[in-house]
Amino acid sequence: MDTSFVWDDGFVTGLDVVDVQHRALVDLFNELSHALFSPSSGGEALLADVYGRLLAYTAYHFREEEELMGRCGLDARHIEGHRLLHQQFEEQVRMLWMQRASMADAGTTLVDFLTSWLGLHILGIDQSMARQIASVQAGLSAAEAFEREREAHDNGIQALLKMISKLYSALSVQNAQLAAANQHLEERVAQRTHELEEANERLRTLSRTDALLGIANRAHFNEWLEQTCALARRARRPVGLVMIDVDCFKRYNDHYGHQQGDACLQAVARAVAGCVRRGTDLVARYGGEELAVVLPETDAAGAQAMAGRMVQAVRALGMPHADSLAGPSVSISAGVCSQVPLPAAGGASGSAALIARADAALYEAKHQGRNRCVAAEAVGAVL
Repeated sequence: MDTSFVWDDGFVTGLDVVDVQHRALVDLFNELSHALFSPSSGGEALLADVYGRLLAYTAYHFREEEELMGRCGLDARHIEGHRLLHQQFEEQVRMLWMQRASMADAGTTLVDFLTSWLGLHILGIDQSMARQIASVQAGLSAAEAFEREREAHDNGIQALLKMISKLYSALSVQNAQLAAANQHLEERVAQRTHELEEANERLRTLSRTDALLGIANRAHFNEWLEQTCALARRARRPVGLVMIDVDCFKRYNDHYGHQQGDACLQAVARAVAGCVRRGTDLVARYGGEELAVVLPETDAAGAQAMAGRMVQAVRALGMPHADSLAGPSVSISAGVCSQVPLPAAGGASGSAALIARADAALYEAKHQGRNRCVAAEAVGAVL
C-alpha cells in the first residue's frame, strides 16, 4: 500500500539534525500505518511494538528540539509555545491509542492525526524555529528574531497556520475531555455491573436459603442432592444422607408458643450445622421441623458417626422440653443412609431411593424411642 506520509522538500527546515529526525518520524508513522491496515501485519503484538517505538522516538526528538532551542537562545515565548505543542501531541497520541477499541475507524483516525499534525508542525512552528535560529546566528537578538518572524512572512499563510493550530488545540482539549468522560462512563458501567452481580448473587442466595433457619431450603436441597447423586453414580462413590426430625416438636409449640418454637428450631439448625466441616456437605430444612444433611463421598460408618455427633450436639443444648416423650430437653431423631446411588427409571440420579431409605431409618429411630440415630439396613449398593 502507499505510505501515509510522502516526504518532499517543502518539509525541509535546513537544520540537518532536525530534518533527519523528522524523516525518522515519517518512517515510523508509515510503519504504523502499514501495521494498522495490512491483514498480515502481525496483529496486536506488532502494533504495540511499533507504537512503543514511535512514542519513544517522538519523546527523544522533542527533547532534542527543545535543547536545540535553548542552546541557540531563542525567545522564551517561542520555546514555551513550542514545548506546549509537543506536550499536547504526546497526550493526544496516548489518548487516541487507549481509545482506539471504541472508535469506528481507529486506524484511519490515528494515521490521519499523526500525518496531519507532523505536516502542520513542520510547516508552521518548526520552520519558524529554523528561521529564528538563522536570524540569531546572523546577529539579531532572540526577541528581534521572534518579532521579525511574526512580521516578515506572508500574513495570509501565517494567519492560516495560526487558525489551524488553534483548531487543533481546541480539538485536542475536546478529545481529552471526551476521553476522560468516556473513561468515567466505563468506570461507572463497571461499578454498576459489579453492583448488579452482587445483587443477583444475594438474590440467588436468598432463593436457596430458608428465611427462618438461615440454612438451605427444600428447593436447594433437592437440586444439590440430584447433582451429588448424579456425580456419585458416575464415579461409583457413596453419598451419605441424614434425615432429622425434632422430637415432639408439636408438643413443644403447644407448650411454649410458636415464637419460642421458632427459636428452638433455629438453635437446633445451628447445632446440626456446627457439626459439618466440609464445603460440599449441605444442611437444609426439609420441611417443618425436619432437616436433611447431604454428605458426599461418605460411607455408612462416616454418615452414622456424623449423625451421632448431631444428636449429641442438640442434646448438649439443654433446652428444656417439659412435654417431650423422649426426655427432659429438646432432642432429635436421625435416620442415616449411605450408598452408591442406583440408576432409576428415566435416567434419574437415584436420589429418591436414598431419601426413602434414610426416611425409613428415621421412622425406626422414632419407633425405638427417639433421641437417637438409626442407620438403614444394608441392601443393594449400600456401603
